[in-house]
Amino acid sequence: MSLKYVSERISRRDLLRVASTYGLSSTLLGGAALTGAITLPSLAEAANSAYEKRFSKPAKHTLKFGAAGFNERSLLIERAGCLEFARDIEERTDGEIRVEFIGDNQICGQLSCVEKTQQGIVDMFAASTQNSAGAAPYYNVLDYAYQFPTRASLYHFLYHPASEQLLREPLRQRHGLHFLFSVAELRGLNMGLSWADRPDVTKLEELFGTKNRVTGTQLGRIAMDLLNLNPVPIAWEETLDGLKQGLIDGAETWSSAVAYANMSPVVSQVIDLRFFSGFEHTAMKVEVFDALEPYLQDAVMESAYFTQALIQGAHEASLVNTVGASVPQLPGTIFAANKTRYVPLSDEERQKAALMSAPEHVPGPWEEWRERINGWSGGIDTYTEIHRIAREIPADMLVENVEPRRWWRG
Repeated sequence: MSLKYVSERISRRDLLRVASTYGLSSTLLGGAALTGAITLPSLAEAANSAYEKRFSKPAKHTLKFGAAGFNERSLLIERAGCLEFARDIEERTDGEIRVEFIGDNQICGQLSCVEKTQQGIVDMFAASTQNSAGAAPYYNVLDYAYQFPTRASLYHFLYHPASEQLLREPLRQRHGLHFLFSVAELRGLNMGLSWADRPDVTKLEELFGTKNRVTGTQLGRIAMDLLNLNPVPIAWEETLDGLKQGLIDGAETWSSAVAYANMSPVVSQVIDLRFFSGFEHTAMKVEVFDALEPYLQDAVMESAYFTQALIQGAHEASLVNTVGASVPQLPGTIFAANKTRYVPLSDEERQKAALMSAPEHVPGPWEEWRERINGWSGGIDTYTEIHRIAREIPADMLVENVEPRRWWRG
């Protein structure tokens, strides 16, 4: 039975509620056995029965997974891999690891999930690295302007063995977080309804002086100040209201986030500026990972690798087929339904923005943070190294052609 078949007979929100408890596979397997109308109680009962029958081994570890912002729309849009990871690790360990999946901001939000993981309230979480940087500032290592030139370069870095030294090990040592996998996009500006009647933005100067939401990352504010984009720190959960009420002109985020957070009705132009990286990642508390038996640690890493490779292609396809972040825009997509225009800037305009804001061109404003982050990494020039790795692949490489690698094996 397919996700589409079940979701046509029950709301996606109810489907997510059941899948969050019993896993997507158990939910679909249970639903396949039902005849007649599918109701929430009947699907939950069937999913529970399928869940109990799927595994021959008793649970050794039950991990509480707080997925900030994951909702019923994410099943078709974000392809963040959260549920797939939960399903795979349960099946890979024959039930020795079970996952209690809690989405839709029920236990933690974009800003609080990282802290609740560090505190042990949840064992693992999914949220953007930018929103997690307030409580775990080493995440800022990913937030230099124009550090990554393409979406493919983001995945190339995540698979690269050097990501252990440059990203993952400092997060483990400094913040107690074990970075597992991530969806990756490049971020732009998403302008509110006051821009609906304006022509598509073609020049960077048209955006100068606008007031725009920025995440908790300190580095994002540096770049936006340099670009005269007036950053306003607003929590993710409050961004929609800020756009509705006209408190901000636009919001700095990625295209799929606009779609799955239901921001499209109040966003008129999605401007593909590509000035920051965007990682909606999943991480586990280091103490939880270290407490697992070695063979279960291996299983977690293999499930993380499986999920990373899966979402690499699935998310890219959803940007075009579901979100509508393409030119021409496909009919029936979320952006098309809401008259949200996807507006790529030219290479020349993005290069102009890079010359105004990137550390390689304007080093002064970045020096304090570069020194701080390099100190946390053990003295590595992190910006230079990540910048170099991001340019190892051809500039025109498609995301789906980036070679998956088991980064932890070197």
